[in-house]
Amino acid sequence: MNKKAISILLTAAIGASTLAVSAAPAFAAEKKDKYVIGMSQCNLGEPWRVAMNDQIKMAAEKYPEFEVIFSDAAQDNSKQIADIENFVQMGVDLIITSPNEATPLTNAVSAAYDAGIPVILLDRKIDGDKYTQFIGADNVDMGRIAGEYVADTLLPDGGKVCEIKGLEGTSGGIDRDNGFREGIKKNDKVEIVAENNADWLREKAITVAEEMLQTNDEIDLFLALNDPMAEGAYIAAKNAGREGDILFVGFDGLPTPDGGIRSVMDGRLSMTQVYPTGGAEAIESAYQLLVEGKELEKTLTLTSEIVTPENAEELLEKYGGTAE
Repeated sequence: MNKKAISILLTAAIGASTLAVSAAPAFAAEKKDKYVIGMSQCNLGEPWRVAMNDQIKMAAEKYPEFEVIFSDAAQDNSKQIADIENFVQMGVDLIITSPNEATPLTNAVSAAYDAGIPVILLDRKIDGDKYTQFIGADNVDMGRIAGEYVADTLLPDGGKVCEIKGLEGTSGGIDRDNGFREGIKKNDKVEIVAENNADWLREKAITVAEEMLQTNDEIDLFLALNDPMAEGAYIAAKNAGREGDILFVGFDGLPTPDGGIRSVMDGRLSMTQVYPTGGAEAIESAYQLLVEGKELEKTLTLTSEIVTPENAEELLEKYGGTAE
């Protein structure tokens, strides 16, 4: 190989190296006695997110060098942007966040990442890849599993479905919806006849479901993208005297007294899925990165489990709930 060719190859290699460095800011773990972690939660109106924060607190208690500061955006994109910007100004060592909506939060998360602060995304993504790690279950797969269960088991002869979605623009909700629609394709007699958003909240879901019940004389199943909204749909149907004619499906499967597993055991929901919060895993990742200096995988996929009347009691015990 001549000198000119070698020079061209070296120039190309240097250019590729420069691009790689600019695409992902270098992070070197600095040994400290105390590490401050900022946790930006999108809202605490969902029991599942309260459980996420609780699990982060419990996991962090194992590490005396960790201090976790929590903020609640209360489903306000502007508030969450300000929360993340405040963490950057404070100079926290790492940020954990569940973005309220993907696109509006992208710039704030990207700016923190570009500033050299590791960012762990929990449950919800942003646009692009300017984050350190994403932790969550496969929401598309969960939606598909729900759709197939509806198509094969709950409505084998077909039926009319009303869907209650979460906050518009959240990645998990979009993925669950897409997966569900793919899953019900197994049965061309299953039809979605109405859909609306209830922002992940039970009270809003009651109102949304009431409107659906008023405008649809025939509803065979309510599909809600989380358990509180499924409970809201059940309450609305019960108030209308129609709960005995309709099936209800949710997601999240908390083992708490008001969680989805108990709802299946008590007969209000026909199915849900355990969706791990990832709170403990986020703290473990933070420890590996900050204290041990390990490089994190870009994606950490959590395992979900389907909850039906046949296995609900077993899963309640498995995840720390009580049958009483």
